[in-house]
Amino acid sequence: MKAKPFTISKYLVYNAYKRIRSNKGSGGVDGLSLEEFNKDLENHLYKLWNKMSSGSYMPPAVKLIEIPKKNGGKRPLGIPTISDRIAQTVVKAHLDEHLEKLFHEDSYGFRPNKNAHDAIAKAKERCWDFNWVIDLDIRSFFDNIPQELLMKAVERHCDQRWMLLYIERWLKAPLQKENGEMVERTKGVPQGSVIGPVLANLYLHYCMDAWLTKHYAYCKFERYADDAIIHCVTKRDATVIKEALEERMKECGLELHPEKTKIVYCKDSNRRHSYECVSFDFLGYTFMPRLAQHGRRKEWFTNWLPAVSRSSMKQMNRSLKRMSIFRHSGATISYLAEQINPILRGWIHYYGKFYKTTLKKFMHNVNVKVASWARRKYKNLRTSEMKAINWLYGICLNNPNLFAHWQLLGSKPTGTKIKVQPIMEAQ
Repeated sequence: MKAKPFTISKYLVYNAYKRIRSNKGSGGVDGLSLEEFNKDLENHLYKLWNKMSSGSYMPPAVKLIEIPKKNGGKRPLGIPTISDRIAQTVVKAHLDEHLEKLFHEDSYGFRPNKNAHDAIAKAKERCWDFNWVIDLDIRSFFDNIPQELLMKAVERHCDQRWMLLYIERWLKAPLQKENGEMVERTKGVPQGSVIGPVLANLYLHYCMDAWLTKHYAYCKFERYADDAIIHCVTKRDATVIKEALEERMKECGLELHPEKTKIVYCKDSNRRHSYECVSFDFLGYTFMPRLAQHGRRKEWFTNWLPAVSRSSMKQMNRSLKRMSIFRHSGATISYLAEQINPILRGWIHYYGKFYKTTLKKFMHNVNVKVASWARRKYKNLRTSEMKAINWLYGICLNNPNLFAHWQLLGSKPTGTKIKVQPIMEAQ
């Protein structure tokens, strides 16, 4: 039997399959779901291993869908086939071994033992030590990464010919729109791919992280994928670094968004200067001056703190409006809670980590939605919104854990409608 040109373990392919299986997800352009893939699992995995080992594996087109962004517009998302996801996971596992020790400690996205909350906590801490922040926005980062420069970075840390072969093929794989139209790709990394995040991290490591460390080591930063902020001692430092970074991005085939990239003053009770921009958004949180109370002296003061952002609350509001369960008056309140609680817990887990007061205010909107549902369901509640709110309060007294957000609120469910805005504007 003729030996394969590439030595790839069958165990690695099977292990990659198990990771894909645990992550679930829909099928790609071939229409093959994970459930259908599992019905002929051994045959599918053998074919994939055989093609990868022989060098004949050709990635199929990537299914392109568009999902709404928090701030409007749509984000292109590529969905590979199940087999392609497994193949990418095999390569990613090898690549991670080489690159994890290379990446900067303040790069938090898609890395083991690091998450968005870690990045937010570190940003909060450093905003107390540094007066100024550069809030970065790289225009269409994933779509504009130059593939030639990216491959040079990969080749620097990978000497496995089969890995380089398939990474380059994945970068070139076309996108298939919902209408069947094929879009050729000469730049960028498709969002939604398994291999994409590690490749994007590698490119920004050389484009930004290592460059900042070499030339501006006195400034600190946090980066989660392409979402990043840089801390500076003075406004002059921030201005100089921002201009230098604009040039650096151009050298790397990227562009800082001229309107969305800004210099921010971290104003609080101890910082008396005035500046037009005193807030920024980072990973779904808005950092800005907020009221805080000293633990021992019980005195109120202005602190620079993160809380759930306005755009995140608008997105949550839109999600509530789209939930069809609220239009089903035939459902029971227990079933209603069962359907929405996983979503509420996700919001509370992520947005309740810092400055819960703002999230608590928002969560009263959920009570409004439940009360409106109850008014449609029960005739005796239709005459008054307050009657429905009081009915909901009675439910809360008997079953305070029914809805996930009731424990967060810790008080009588109210129906006060609030404006989606930060709790306190800077004076």
